[in-house]
Amino acid sequence: MFMTSEQMTAEQRVQKAIVSIMQNPKYVALAGILMLGDRVVVSAEDWHYGTPTACTNGKDEMYHRDFVGKLNDAELRFLILHESYHKLYKHLTTWKWINDINPNEANVCMDFVINVKLRDDNKDGFATMTGELASGCYDEKYRGMDTAEVYHARKESGEDQQPQGDGTGQGTGIDGDEDGTVSQGLTQQPFDSHDWEGAKELSPQEKNDLARDIDEAIRQGALIAGKTGSGGDRDLVELLKPQIDWREVLREFVVTTCTGSDYSTWQRPNRRYISAGVYMPSGISESIGELVIAIDTSGSIGQPELSRFLTEVKEICDTVHPDKVRILYWDTEVCGDEKYEMHELDDLTKSTKPKGGGGTDVECVPEYMIKEGVKPQACIVLTDGYLGGSWGKWACPILWCIIDNEGTVPDVGTHVHVKSREL
Repeated sequence: MFMTSEQMTAEQRVQKAIVSIMQNPKYVALAGILMLGDRVVVSAEDWHYGTPTACTNGKDEMYHRDFVGKLNDAELRFLILHESYHKLYKHLTTWKWINDINPNEANVCMDFVINVKLRDDNKDGFATMTGELASGCYDEKYRGMDTAEVYHARKESGEDQQPQGDGTGQGTGIDGDEDGTVSQGLTQQPFDSHDWEGAKELSPQEKNDLARDIDEAIRQGALIAGKTGSGGDRDLVELLKPQIDWREVLREFVVTTCTGSDYSTWQRPNRRYISAGVYMPSGISESIGELVIAIDTSGSIGQPELSRFLTEVKEICDTVHPDKVRILYWDTEVCGDEKYEMHELDDLTKSTKPKGGGGTDVECVPEYMIKEGVKPQACIVLTDGYLGGSWGKWACPILWCIIDNEGTVPDVGTHVHVKSREL
């Protein structure tokens, strides 16, 4: 006997939507992700995942029974695809650092990325962001960006939301209106929740297994779709690459290498031991020392990009408070040496004067530092990585920020690859 959507239970409707998605040729590559983890419908009295709509912890999916009842079939397919893409993109592990800074923005930025793609892929009306979903996060200007790029773009433009609550979306509902009505045109309200606590509770082994299962689902999906035989599906291939935000690597490097241990404090536990259930004091230093920024001026980076990079460095310095920051401009030799005390950093991007423009030989930097008696606590090198000689011999921790040259890996220090469009 044929049953209409009105006659089906919420569980039956969700299962019907899953089958419909898997039968659609454009989503055949998503089959492995759709079968990954548990998928449950939860009644109102048992819902504890924030906004009463839908939620994922990066592995499992939860759907609010009442909310499912408000959606037509195309809207329900959109919602299920939305949760599946959170899993596909490994959002709750890749972008945990954004949630730690601003939970509201983490939710919003992830949703912008997914909703732009889903709307682009469903102009035929198979899955629609209408009705109860219409006020979700969507903006054309974020097309082609990942979550970190959206986050920094919103932060730079002042569109970011102030941190508040726990980031689960509890409060006024998907539309942000106290009376529960849907406000058409709002574009900054996530219509689902993200179970960060649930994701954090996964053991290291479970996290590794989940990452492996997702990668395998992506590979198998590409094969099933018949796309890898002709060079592979670009979107799927890109997903198999580690998604690392260079700003977070930069911040972690500076904080880690430039935090001393003159004395200890229990007010800020040492994060290295918390995961093992052991609380130890963190080291605090009132004397950080000098931080050197060595910038390649061989012509691969322009003033706007340099200014944005130095702005990021300045914000990090506001956290670790080095005694001074030294900027060395270099090509085949050190062409400029600028020294800044902490109180001078506010004018850093305006006062700095890049010098050089010849070849590229980074060996000159550590040689210059030895000659001038510069002994920094750490050094950050911004370069395109096309060097004329070796990577040099360094007497301090070093982070290489390599622009638009993913095939280059230094043989010394730590490195992160940076896309020029991310600067």
